[in-house]
Amino acid sequence: MDYLYTLSGFAVGAIVGLTGVGGGSLMTPLLVLVFGINPATAVGTDLLYAALTKAGGTVAHGRKGHIDWAITGRLALGSIPAAALTLWILSQLPKGSNVIGAVISHGLGFALLLTAIAILFGRKLREYASQHEDSALRRCCLGKITIAIGATLGVLVTISSVGAGALGVAALFFLYPKLSPVKIVGSDVAHAVPLTLVAGLGHWALGGVDWALLGSLLLGSLPGIWLGTQVSAKVPEHILRRLLASMLILIGGKLIVA
Repeated sequence: MDYLYTLSGFAVGAIVGLTGVGGGSLMTPLLVLVFGINPATAVGTDLLYAALTKAGGTVAHGRKGHIDWAITGRLALGSIPAAALTLWILSQLPKGSNVIGAVISHGLGFALLLTAIAILFGRKLREYASQHEDSALRRCCLGKITIAIGATLGVLVTISSVGAGALGVAALFFLYPKLSPVKIVGSDVAHAVPLTLVAGLGHWALGGVDWALLGSLLLGSLPGIWLGTQVSAKVPEHILRRLLASMLILIGGKLIVA
């Protein structure tokens, strides 16, 4: 079975390299729906997988000056406490029942639908934000709104392992339309590392991490990301993103109604 996990990691990694999104959005439901992994274990393992893979991206973006640390700090100010609170709530749910699995499955489905919307309508959201960049609300409360967005991401990511990528980028484009796209992505990747690490370690404490599975996924995903990045310029991105969004809608709907 390990080679199938590695192959799946390679496939998901290639999609991430091609589109820039799809890590947790595809990996977690793949583990749950195809391999029958317990939802809590799938989420916890994927969170640490995300922390390790995005740490390298953070170093690369940081060296090139592509991270706005003030924005990253505001997001973390909301997301880390929210993640800790969510973990505490999960720890209080009845042990040995299906309550935690049901909460995580429905949360995962909801997060996938939000991610699909972000992928499909991200450009329109950016255009709207650019037209309203001088609004009174943005002028007076941008920092507080960023912290609130971070808290929302903290809850979603801790429950589902989904949201740190596409949702975080969409939110930052909406809040900071004047910031360059590369700094948006760099700041989001940098924020994702501490968030997924805290959430992943919390799930580990709750017994929700499979270390052998994590190693198998990393073994396949790292070369997959490299390959996807190499051929990304040769594949129409808008087609890939629409296909990915359609898959997320189908998967998210299935998890919600399950």
